[in-house]
Amino acid sequence: MARLGWILFLIMTLIASGLAYKFIISGETEVAPDGRTTILLEDSERDFLLHEMRNFLIAVQQISEGIEKDDMTQVVRAAKKVGSGDLAHVPAGLMGKMPLAAKKMGLSTHKAFDQMAMDAEQLGDKEHVLSQLNQILPTCTACHALYKTG
Repeated sequence: MARLGWILFLIMTLIASGLAYKFIISGETEVAPDGRTTILLEDSERDFLLHEMRNFLIAVQQISEGIEKDDMTQVVRAAKKVGSGDLAHVPAGLMGKMPLAAKKMGLSTHKAFDQMAMDAEQLGDKEHVLSQLNQILPTCTACHALYKTG
């Protein structure tokens, strides 16, 4: 009887490991003809992701304008809109479809905007905010170079 228990335990462990790999690490992807990884999404998930990226771009424009005008209130407002609070609206199935590296990029970008908002509010230093923006943008370009939606 103990042997059957171990066999069942091993089978369940293998199944759990496979599911964890699929939904945490690899996601639902395939290699695109251009060499990037295509993240396979439902139309509504794709629309959400594209909307989120447009919001990032709008925030970058507003932050850049705030830096130019030395308006830290504008910077704070724009950065907060795309900070971690924005993650509450992510569709349930989307995170399971994204590969781990893409999830990390997205989460680190949201957290970087949180930090920017906090620093802009507390320090009011536009040079510091510009430096933070210059640290965020390479993540954006890397993500677009590595991934596409399908």
